[in-house]
Amino acid sequence: MTLVPLPPRDLASIPLRTVELSPAKLLRISRFSSGEPFFGRTAANRFDDPGRVKWRRFGTCYLGCSLEVAIAETLLHDELPEAGGFSVAVTEIESRWLVRFKGAPLKLADLTGAALKTLVGSGGISTIMPYDVPQRWAAALHAHPDAVDGLVYMSRHVNDERAVVVFDRAGPRLGTPRYQPLAEARGALKALMNLRVNARFA
Repeated sequence: MTLVPLPPRDLASIPLRTVELSPAKLLRISRFSSGEPFFGRTAANRFDDPGRVKWRRFGTCYLGCSLEVAIAETLLHDELPEAGGFSVAVTEIESRWLVRFKGAPLKLADLTGAALKTLVGSGGISTIMPYDVPQRWAAALHAHPDAVDGLVYMSRHVNDERAVVVFDRAGPRLGTPRYQPLAEARGALKALMNLRVNARFA
């Protein structure tokens, strides 16, 4: 069993290791062709604000650093492979939109590699379930004096690539979103093939 500690009480006094990342390198899969960036406040996802009062929670927007990560973290999030692949209704693929951004660089707390080891001690923060401990970390990092725009972490579903969560206070830095049907996006077919997604017509 992988243990992930709670944030230390003196976290605010520990300088965070951060990375700067352009929103142009991030990808998001959405069911909608408008309303992005969308910042959820459900407290149902890994790095959501766990606060009890919904209207007081900070919002979170999840993105991938590659198309494979974006697809795996959304379209395939709750799917289990069968015979080494995934059977997905073609309507599920055709109903999704690829969202890209082109804004100002984001300053993100680094939850990967050596930075993660020295801060959290374990990569389990990207895999542990339920999400109560990662959410506590998200809340503590959101409150940190370094005022980061979000977090970069290793994707649970494509665990050799990175994913990003952006806090709502950094929403304007993402810039104006651009939408494209996922099925028509450059690289989508390759990503789906790499993930062994079989489009099911019936």
